[in-house]
Amino acid sequence: MTPAAFKRSIRDLQVWCSSCMVAFAGPDPIAVLIGAKRACGTLVHRIAVHPDHRRQGHGRHLLTSLGSKLAILGPPRIVAEVPETLGPACDLFGASGFVEEAVLTDYTLDRDHAHDHGDGDAGEVAGRLVIPVTLDDLAANGLGDAHPQVCWERSMETLTATKDEISGLAVASDERIEAFLLYKEAGDIVSLQSFVQDGTAGLRRLLSLAGARVTGTLRLPKVHSAEISKDLLETLGFRPAGVHRLYAAAAGKAQ
Repeated sequence: MTPAAFKRSIRDLQVWCSSCMVAFAGPDPIAVLIGAKRACGTLVHRIAVHPDHRRQGHGRHLLTSLGSKLAILGPPRIVAEVPETLGPACDLFGASGFVEEAVLTDYTLDRDHAHDHGDGDAGEVAGRLVIPVTLDDLAANGLGDAHPQVCWERSMETLTATKDEISGLAVASDERIEAFLLYKEAGDIVSLQSFVQDGTAGLRRLLSLAGARVTGTLRLPKVHSAEISKDLLETLGFRPAGVHRLYAAAAGKAQ
């Protein structure tokens, strides 16, 4: 992580400097914890121990220290979204009093489903218009609130902080917005919702248009099973590409 990226994470993810700490052995830094803080809780955004100092309790000590501080100052909830491939990190949280609450699945969209045959930002879906939309447009229409189980990087706080980097498309009738998609230029989908009973046609059109405009593959990261159904995502052409494990603990209970 560069200083510029760290400063950016303060804005985007609400990294809270007083929830960050470094462990030293003499003059040498040997472990680091970076925490992000919101009213809902604290996210362990990064935790790392130098290879020469692992399995000596430094990571666990950092988590315990953070928990002790938050037990006094709050908020009481501490979470971490850990890639399943990082076995030692998963073991660390499991051994430190954290409970695995959920599995968050990364999805990518098959290129065949993302290919677009149209052009422009406008189009039609069964008589509905496809229009550009912004986060502010959605808010003005009482839409766009993130699902309560959404991951930290796709929460409303993150979307609001990064809204200038987000593009959007919506399916609209004469009366309302029926579906929308928010995405970033690199291909990350940050929000995908439909408000009609069978919205797959609209969502397919939005994904097709977005797929033609991004520089990479469309990706939907860290999806909680309660946020969007697996069946719907697979119907739309998404396939699992990775797993994160959501760990949680109450401040003062991590040890």
